[in-house]
Amino acid sequence: MLEKLPKTVEKSKKRVGRGHGSGKGAHTSGRGQKGQKSRGSVGLMFEGTKMRKSLIKRMPFLRGKGKFKSLGAKAIIVNLKFLEILPANTEITLNKLVKMNIITSDQAKLGKIKILGDGEVTKAFIVKLPISKKAAGKIKKAGGKVLETEKFKAEEKVEKKEIAKEIKVKKTKKSSK
Repeated sequence: MLEKLPKTVEKSKKRVGRGHGSGKGAHTSGRGQKGQKSRGSVGLMFEGTKMRKSLIKRMPFLRGKGKFKSLGAKAIIVNLKFLEILPANTEITLNKLVKMNIITSDQAKLGKIKILGDGEVTKAFIVKLPISKKAAGKIKKAGGKVLETEKFKAEEKVEKKEIAKEIKVKKTKKSSK
């Protein structure tokens, strides 16, 4: 019966520091004589000290003029003088600005567009985009309306999706030719 049992090929793991007979026992237990690694585990990111040689210390400083600037995309500026090509009583939206080639479709995808007050307005407009106080005053003086931004943020999201769809359609048409 005992002859028919399979032989065990795998050796059991050496248990470090469990006496002379274990093969890795007694004095240093295979860790060498002295030093940090012989006494305990060393952290994975440890490099000799907390700060002096650490990864953070080796990274370059952010120097120069742009170190206090935000990393986000800046708003695209559309001045009032560019809106004069639009007909009177038109709603100024992202789609309208793209259709009239005042901004590109890529700029419209970013979505950060602001109307500023450089130039004169002779026509009445209905503005549904973020606008400066000076530009809003000029549009109201010309007989136009400025709607609050909270009301049309949902509409703006829908417009961005529509613009993205139009771009995809244009790309597929170009690739099919």
